[in-house]
Amino acid sequence: MNHITRRPGDPLPVPAAELVARANARVRTLSLDEAGELVDDPGHLFVDIRDPREWEANGVIPGAFRAPRGMLEFWVDPESPYYKPALDDGRTLVLYCGSAWRSALSTAALHDMGRTDVAHLEGGFSAWARAGLPTEEYRAS
Repeated sequence: MNHITRRPGDPLPVPAAELVARANARVRTLSLDEAGELVDDPGHLFVDIRDPREWEANGVIPGAFRAPRGMLEFWVDPESPYYKPALDDGRTLVLYCGSAWRSALSTAALHDMGRTDVAHLEGGFSAWARAGLPTEEYRAS
């Protein structure tokens, strides 16, 4: 295996922004207007992949399923011991994070797993909230 010596602080050959751009080039991104029309649609499930600290600090989209980014692939996989049937009930998943970087990568990862019924929210939760779309305080269950 070839190892390339990289000094701390040196640019990466493929930076995170490039990974996000590559993901966005191959997944569906919903505009705020499109997503706003789907938030109450029974055929769509909004999935908040932010960290629980973000839910507490900034609120959530009403009715969204909360699936922290680190568990998402395991929660959608029926063969995983962590499987969550609510994420596999026939609804189209609409992923969102804070600013649409993590959700782009997550949508691409789910596509790689064979889940093509997934899109993500342009601009993420921060854009949603700035646009005055519905949010609510997070309540731990």
